[in-house]
Amino acid sequence: MQRILLFVGTNLAVLVVLGIVMNLLEPWLVAQGINVNHAATLLFALIFGMGGAVISLLMSKRIALMGTRAQIIEQPSNQTERWLVDTVRRQAAESGIGMPDVAIYDAPEPNAFATGASRNNALVAVSTGLLRGMRPNEVEAVLGHEVAHVANGDMITLTLLQGVLNTFVLLLSRVLGQIIDRAVFRSDRGYGPGYFISVIVLQIVLGILASMIVMAFSRWREFRADAGGARLAGRANMIAALKRLGASSQPAQLPESVEAFGIRGRVGQGMRRLLMSHPPLEERIRALAEGAR
Repeated sequence: MQRILLFVGTNLAVLVVLGIVMNLLEPWLVAQGINVNHAATLLFALIFGMGGAVISLLMSKRIALMGTRAQIIEQPSNQTERWLVDTVRRQAAESGIGMPDVAIYDAPEPNAFATGASRNNALVAVSTGLLRGMRPNEVEAVLGHEVAHVANGDMITLTLLQGVLNTFVLLLSRVLGQIIDRAVFRSDRGYGPGYFISVIVLQIVLGILASMIVMAFSRWREFRADAGGARLAGRANMIAALKRLGASSQPAQLPESVEAFGIRGRVGQGMRRLLMSHPPLEERIRALAEGAR
């Protein structure tokens, strides 16, 4: 639960900081005699809402490598590394994407992730715990799952979705803030104290709703990546890999910057599920089994 609150809190903090910057700019523009209409507010929201998302996407590989201390396999030094590179190359060719960088990071828990700015400039990384604890056919299925993420463009879609929702939150909170300031606090210009208070409260509420939408998409794309892994490595192997992950006693501990892209991630039930990036492994296994039937 602490990690969930940290994730939501970080997103809200970013929105609030961006909101404060916009709050300072808008009244200043009005004081200079510049009319700030909804079109201008939308432009501000696009710059601040989408700008951060695009920058994070462009830097995603570097951030992931730094966060996990993963080492890209430039020249395979042993049979395992050679097999990893050859397997990803074959799966990438079958999926019609460019060859991703392949990396290994030191961690006891079995996990893997994919990230990158495009389908032809991606990174697939696996943990040492996954290589030690899984059979080759299961590792192949995990690699297929990550390659499917790249082929589906999930990193780009998830990041842009977050950017669009950030823009929506920033814009709608300001429009409603002006309405509330004029209707409730009787401000003539719509930028009185009630505006600033309303905007901050609305950003928090709308930010939580936006996070729920992003996490719903994140859970859905895991089912699709499982199906892609089954296509590339065999359905039985994909199911076996998910079962092996479910049997692990090691918690998933990827850095927050790449946690949503790991094959294992946060799960939960009830209201907590609304802010989880991954569906339960049991549901994913069941979906694959039902798809086979």
